[in-house]
Amino acid sequence: MGKLSDALAKVGSGNKLAEDMPVCRSDHDAEQPVAENQHLLNLETFTTGAWDERLLLSCEQYSPFAENFRRLRGAILYPPKGARPKTILVTSLLPDEGKGFVCANLGVSLSREMEHHALMVDCDFRRPTLAPMFGLSNDVGLVDHLRDGIDLENLIRQTGQPKLSLLPSGKPPENPSELLASKRLIPFIDNLAARYDDRIMLFDSPPGIVASETNILAKRVDGVVLVIRWGKGDKDLVKKFVEEIGPNKIIGTVFNACEKRLVVPFLSQQQGYGGYGYNLSD
Repeated sequence: MGKLSDALAKVGSGNKLAEDMPVCRSDHDAEQPVAENQHLLNLETFTTGAWDERLLLSCEQYSPFAENFRRLRGAILYPPKGARPKTILVTSLLPDEGKGFVCANLGVSLSREMEHHALMVDCDFRRPTLAPMFGLSNDVGLVDHLRDGIDLENLIRQTGQPKLSLLPSGKPPENPSELLASKRLIPFIDNLAARYDDRIMLFDSPPGIVASETNILAKRVDGVVLVIRWGKGDKDLVKKFVEEIGPNKIIGTVFNACEKRLVVPFLSQQQGYGGYGYNLSD
């Protein structure tokens, strides 16, 4: 896998960034400008304490944190070749690498782009995180659709951010693996994409080491954003996962919780999406 293999050799060390570490597979360092006064965040959401306050970081116009997510957004909306991905899996190989938080912030960033809507789907039945981040109830959701056939229109929630909606996971079932691996899940992804044709779908899945069905999901969606926590990820597990789903599926790799003093000099030499010096976690 070339440069990806070289980068994986550095994942477990946590000491320094390789100069040839790959970033998001995009040749676009900039994207179309976002209208300053359109589709602004409903700040009342924050004043009432509904949203996790960390999500505000991705809404600050000039923060380096928000810029990192705009770079990832640009790689999704303006791929260097091929069609724009419509269904995207955000996942990690191990728990506590920050995939849920990356998924939430990416959803906010996508919905703030002028022409696009985003729908987040929480497929992590063991540790659902998306609904609490947006101050929403997780009482019903995808579990109830797959298990009981409840219509999606009754389950999808508005987040308080224009053009961003969420399908929560619902209460954790007794059989999360069986439900995720059921024959209903793959048709659900296809039907969701067809039913909500105007939205980019973000699926937050269980970590690959916890649920083997994550590999099935990864093969079914258009692209994968892989979150690897700096100094924690197992390079052999990451390499195996990438080989199984195919390197071309990887839209971007988020190296999470990198030390800021190491990341800033690296990003100044690179294009695309690298990592950030923030401590992000589910």
